[in-house]
Amino acid sequence: MTTANFPNYYSETVTEVHHWNETLFSFKTTRNAGLRFLSGQFVMMGLEVEGRPLVRAYSIVSPHYDEILEFYSIKVPNGPLTSRLQHLKVGDTVLVGKKPTGTLIKDNLMKGRNLYLLSTGTGLAPFMSIIRDPEYYEDYDHIVLVHGVRFVSEFGYKEFIEAELHDHEYLGDLIKDKLIYCPVASREPFVRSGRIPELLETGALAAEFGLDQLDPEQDRVMICGNPAMLHDLSEMLKAKGFKEGNMNNQGSYVVERAFVEK
Repeated sequence: MTTANFPNYYSETVTEVHHWNETLFSFKTTRNAGLRFLSGQFVMMGLEVEGRPLVRAYSIVSPHYDEILEFYSIKVPNGPLTSRLQHLKVGDTVLVGKKPTGTLIKDNLMKGRNLYLLSTGTGLAPFMSIIRDPEYYEDYDHIVLVHGVRFVSEFGYKEFIEAELHDHEYLGDLIKDKLIYCPVASREPFVRSGRIPELLETGALAAEFGLDQLDPEQDRVMICGNPAMLHDLSEMLKAKGFKEGNMNNQGSYVVERAFVEK
């Protein structure tokens, strides 16, 4: 439903809320039939506060064909929006923008062999949509989902990716053969520790999964997460000969710079 007060937004009802830990939560809402989006895109989403829309850019977690919308958020105690969103309950109303956008779409990339989805924190959100899109499995030999966090408790969706997704009625076989999930912790002992740029630079990640080293002629990369990671990975990729893509020119990697964790 579109609210009369805010013609650029749909009014959606919260149907489920999940708190992953003290700093992360996700929630699901109804989805207006008029909303169309591509895997990896984001919308402006938020609440009505004092008669005005208070919104931020949020990537859509759910796949483009799902009947519901899902969002993944960090809790910022004094954040103008998240300090309110974290208290959402089933039945509450949120505002969802009518114009999805974003650079993390496959049309911005040249054809390639393997697709690397590199994320930190809630930057995982757009890639949760992408790894449930059959078209990506048709286009690439492997999809390598790398999720970097500080502490193990911050691995949102880990059990879903490792277990439930593999049992998916339609995607299970594709995922079993093509999806590589690589969780990384930087500040706590874990089976895979460190920072994503170093794991890629040293070749440790590719070696672990029996993949060839990153090649700008063959591999494609999408990046979403904290600003330091975006900068470091972009510099590393450019040094290796990767070219950034956008809405006007296809490249060998793309970065989502509009995503805001606040």
